[in-house]
Amino acid sequence: MRHTFSLVLWSLIALLFVQCAKRGNPTGGPEDETPPVLLRAVPELNATQFSEDRIRLYFDEYVKLNKLKEQLIISPPLDPAAYIISPQSTAAKYVQIELLDSLRSNTTYNFNFGQSIVDNNEGNPYPYFRYVFSTGDYVDSLQVRGTIGNAFGREAKNFVSVMLYAVDSNYTDSLIYNRPPDYLSNTLDSLAVFEIGNIRAGRYLLIAQKDIANNYTFDQSADDIAFANDFIDLPSDSLFHLDLFREQTDFSIGRSFQAGQNRIGLGYYGNPTSLEVVPLNLPDTVQTIQSFDKETDTLYVWYNKLKADSLQFDIRYDTLKLQLTHQIRKAEVDSLTISPSITGVLHLSDTLRMQTSTPISTIDKSQMRLLDRDSIPVPFEVSVEDPHRVLFDFDILPNDNYRLDVLPGAITDFFNASNDTLQMQFRTQKPADYGSLYLQLVGVPSYPIIVQLTDENENLVRSLPIAAPQRRVVFSNLQPKKYYVRLIVDENNNGKWDSGRFLDRRNPEKIYHHKPLLDVRANWELQEQFSVE
Repeated sequence: MRHTFSLVLWSLIALLFVQCAKRGNPTGGPEDETPPVLLRAVPELNATQFSEDRIRLYFDEYVKLNKLKEQLIISPPLDPAAYIISPQSTAAKYVQIELLDSLRSNTTYNFNFGQSIVDNNEGNPYPYFRYVFSTGDYVDSLQVRGTIGNAFGREAKNFVSVMLYAVDSNYTDSLIYNRPPDYLSNTLDSLAVFEIGNIRAGRYLLIAQKDIANNYTFDQSADDIAFANDFIDLPSDSLFHLDLFREQTDFSIGRSFQAGQNRIGLGYYGNPTSLEVVPLNLPDTVQTIQSFDKETDTLYVWYNKLKADSLQFDIRYDTLKLQLTHQIRKAEVDSLTISPSITGVLHLSDTLRMQTSTPISTIDKSQMRLLDRDSIPVPFEVSVEDPHRVLFDFDILPNDNYRLDVLPGAITDFFNASNDTLQMQFRTQKPADYGSLYLQLVGVPSYPIIVQLTDENENLVRSLPIAAPQRRVVFSNLQPKKYYVRLIVDENNNGKWDSGRFLDRRNPEKIYHHKPLLDVRANWELQEQFSVE
């Protein structure tokens, strides 16, 4: 009996030790999703006759500032050197604004913190908190609301500044280039919606811009812009829609630089179509040729047999006339290299070209041969498309193999250098390897138009100008992939999309986007209706 009792006792003791030795996993409480709560503001919200140099915002818990530079919008704008907001790197139960400069009289100020005030532990934001005060007798309460779109692309942009300029005796259109606006807001990351609050009654210019430098002034070469066609009068309950676009940069000449041993680069801004650059005082023995690199906005002036230490240019563009002197410097020699436009496959909708590194002087077709899979010569024509591109024109047959022989001397460049033997082999695919897209257009507002196919990143793939209404638009021999479709109303019938210009109050040509991403498959005809809205 005593033995049984001892056995039970020791069993209970052992069980107790096992239970004590087990490690538990604390589950914790629910995650805190409650944002901070503003307890009070000193001076109070919507204070009038404001004359303080310090503001404190007290919260019910420790807070910190997150991405303040991106989120904070002050309207009217203040110079960043005119205020300090703290604490920046530590947590506290208040946010402090120190005003280091005088404020405008009789003006309502709006500090919109966006979502920059967050609690210290979980980072829950106090969403879109605004501290408003007035240096006058009352707080202005009017507002302007609307949406932001994209005049060219499919998606709206975020962090767009929306601005109001008072139309008064001091107003000129040039204000947007040289001073901040009277009122300001920003879409932040909401992409499309804006609201400017605490505005006084009056007439205003309404613009929006993707302000790359974040300096509240318009830089034509970097910023997208949008504007309301007419001045707006407040109060108004209208909703405004602004479509951002990039202006064509006004033409100007940049610096010259030594791009190669016999090549000078001349940078420019804008459209160089009517640019004339004439070298001056050159001996008859010196030859020059010019070529454009549109990707880098550069005009190259190539020269040979020049013995001078400088080169002078006469530059003309519309009414612009100037002279430029460039000092010749040592640089690397430009040598002739030739690159084909394709590798392996020539698609049925492609064109065979060759790109040269130096300008082309002459081509000799007799030193070129194009053969098919049976080694039968294929008739072709060859031409110089621009100083750096050779174009081959021939009937491209499907499901065939080709060989192009470019023998020595076929291509001679500006410096009298010619190519070595170049042989390239390529093939074409079967018609069944491609798809076709048949578009029925509905509701086109006017003609002529341009219908374009782009890839998923909106890079242009195919463009088709259409002068008058037709039953359907056909894109054939398309590589199997996904495409977007857009339609440009070509108002001036120049075969391209034209942007707008603020100073002329000219909006860009209208673009309509077909919303679906179209999946074009091999050996398939895709029928699609594009309703223009």
